Amino acid sequence: MKKTAIIYSFNTKKTAKIAERIKEAFNDDQVEMVNAEDITEEKFLAYDQIIMGVSTWFDGELPNHWDEFVPALEEMDLKGKKIALFGLGDQVGYPENFLDGLGIMAEVLEAQGAELVGFTPVEGYTFERSRARRGDEFLGLAIDYENQGSMNKERVAAWVDQLRKSFN
Repeated sequence: MKKTAIIYSFNTKKTAKIAERIKEAFNDDQVEMVNAEDITEEKFLAYDQIIMGVSTWFDGELPNHWDEFVPALEEMDLKGKKIALFGLGDQVGYPENFLDGLGIMAEVLEAQGAELVGFTPVEGYTFERSRARRGDEFLGLAIDYENQGSMNKERVAAWVDQLRKSFN
């Protein structure tokens, strides 16, 4: 497999748990775990394939560590990069902006030429609106730890199987 990173904040417990499950499912020593809070432009561009953990904070915002990196992303040429996103949100507590952080990041990455992979169906979720939705799919893996935590293992396994095909 090409040089692959899972980039997420090591300080976010739920996102970290999902990132660890993703790495375990890949079962590949070539997949590196990278702290989003320490990411630089040079390090980001060093990977051929990137998996990004992007939770949604407050009323549909990016976490600070990603929000602060967006200006750097907006200066990058991401053509040729395959990027998969996984996002955490609360569809019951925040149904009007479920997974908006994932959607915001997807917009930034696509504008810079990245190829997004790993879309998942919206079926099985109940929410009003989401910037992460495109048609009948989310622009990545949708995780609702609070309300559907029992589905995480199965969803991650299916998503990683999909990414293996997309990344090769």
